[in-house]
Amino acid sequence: MLRRLLITALVAGLATGVAITALHGVTTVPLILEAETYENGGGHGHAAASAHGAKLVLAHGHEAGPAAAENEGWAPADGIERIGFTLLANLVVATGFGLLLAAAFALRGQPVDLRSGLLWGIAGFAVFQLAPAAGLPPELPGNVAAELGARQMWWLGAAAGAATGLALLAFGKNWAWLAGGIALIALPHIVGAPHLQGATGAVPPELAARYVALSLAVGAVFWALLGGLAGAVWQRLERDA
Repeated sequence: MLRRLLITALVAGLATGVAITALHGVTTVPLILEAETYENGGGHGHAAASAHGAKLVLAHGHEAGPAAAENEGWAPADGIERIGFTLLANLVVATGFGLLLAAAFALRGQPVDLRSGLLWGIAGFAVFQLAPAAGLPPELPGNVAAELGARQMWWLGAAAGAATGLALLAFGKNWAWLAGGIALIALPHIVGAPHLQGATGAVPPELAARYVALSLAVGAVFWALLGGLAGAVWQRLERDA
């Protein structure tokens, strides 16, 4: 069983990581590079980010203002180095989520194939991207955001609520389970995600909106690929066992 878990996660994760890196390169990466020109003060909206106070927290952890460049840490250089680190990050994330999917296959104990793996992938997209993005959409460099710890806690609550709620909706045996599932999915959004009131980021709204849409589209492809490949590999290993 452990061998099947590891092989499923590695094969599906590595293949998905490579494919999604290429997709990022032609969809979201150009938007990130454009947003960085605003974050670094090269865009029209930079003054708006600093006009609300001497120090604002940007979505990617930088400060707004002239001292931002002095406080930034190391970052990979543009070009091959940046592509390499992006690929590495995508491989690690995809393999980790692949292991999570394989563990879910094992715990469920039902036959798995490409189609059912795809359904698991859709569920993963709903839990880890769609539900959190409803309150905290993907953010470009230069966006102003609330304190990082508060955002992380809300994100975890939204993902946990969505995972538990979907499980109750999918496997619940009565109306009470279904009602509980809906309540758990909705609760983090009723409480509300942390946001700064009245703060304006440096990135133009239309650029941020395009990034949100493309990020979610790429996320859907990521989870469809990962789930489908994981299901197909799991089925093959189970047949050969």
